[in-house]
Amino acid sequence: MSSPLDLLIQQLSRLPGIGEKTATRLAFYILRSPKSYAENLAQALKSVVNEIRFCNQCQNFTQVDPCSICADERRNREMLLVVEGPQEMRSIERGKNYRGLYHILHGALSPLDRIGPEDLKIKELLQRISSQPVQEVILATNNHVEGEATALYLIKLLKPLGPRVSRIASGIPVGGDLEYIDSLTLQRAIEGRREV
Repeated sequence: MSSPLDLLIQQLSRLPGIGEKTATRLAFYILRSPKSYAENLAQALKSVVNEIRFCNQCQNFTQVDPCSICADERRNREMLLVVEGPQEMRSIERGKNYRGLYHILHGALSPLDRIGPEDLKIKELLQRISSQPVQEVILATNNHVEGEATALYLIKLLKPLGPRVSRIASGIPVGGDLEYIDSLTLQRAIEGRREV
């Protein structure tokens, strides 16, 4: 029978990006902390599991349904920005520039990882576009093979439904030196150029 410490290390090591060594360090940190810290951590985990659910519109994690973004009447309801996960949505929200609505896929297509269309919130996206006055869908999937494959798949599904479908630009980051930029990023920057 495993000890409580071994069980904690085992559970922590199941988190993404956490190996056994990091899990062990985290477990000992928890043990060395005041008992109230561990109790607060346990309560936070229980609250997340029991109180957080999907927004029935954008599929974001939320305590209230619809979430605060979908419920905000000041948002442009004709624009829908599609992202892979809530982390990307939060990053865009921090910029305070986008004022439309979101749809979160909760992943990207990845045949090697056995993630297909049925594993993502694509069905919900299509239902939403059919039932709401969406004029433009902006695809903001990540700039990697899986993200590109997901964007191409969505383009094929969305175009026949009528809204304008666009893809976020990709290219050279502000402050980036051209000599250090990979060739694919340079190619996309050149292809995505705009008149000034």
